[in-house]
Amino acid sequence: QALAYDRFLAICYPLHYTVIMNPRLCGFSILVSFLLSLLDSQLHNLMILQITSFKDVEISSFFCDPSQLLNLSCSDNYSINTGKYVLFALYSFFPISGILFSYYKIISSILRIPSSGGKYKAFSTCGSHLAVFCLFLGTGTAVYFGSAVSHSPRENVVSSVMYTVVTPMLNPFICS
Repeated sequence: QALAYDRFLAICYPLHYTVIMNPRLCGFSILVSFLLSLLDSQLHNLMILQITSFKDVEISSFFCDPSQLLNLSCSDNYSINTGKYVLFALYSFFPISGILFSYYKIISSILRIPSSGGKYKAFSTCGSHLAVFCLFLGTGTAVYFGSAVSHSPRENVVSSVMYTVVTPMLNPFICS
């Protein structure tokens, strides 16, 4: 979401960019991101610690995602799955709504640019971020919800690789 806000400021308020994106705001954004990630990981750990036993099944992924571990449980996972979905909704609603709002404002600002060269430059700046965001959102959703819908190990591995390896590797291309 910070990258979407950064793009929003750079396109919609280019003359105020350096004043608004000061080191204090950048540090605050990093701190909030870190604390929310820490809270999310601890909530996932608490959900997994409630599981008492596992089936004799192999995890076909290269990292132990909470949704993968929940599928291995022998006990009833209704409350844990409900908690997982509530967490996913909370942790995705605000960032996604912020990103969509910032891109709404960006597109409305770009459409007011009189020259086609300026519109092209602005769209090319934001297009890569939006494409990677959609890739990240799609594969992340497939990782967390796909394991509850289908139990295909191959689909889980492909989604996990796209979510954890490919998308972060594309970040340097977005920022350059």
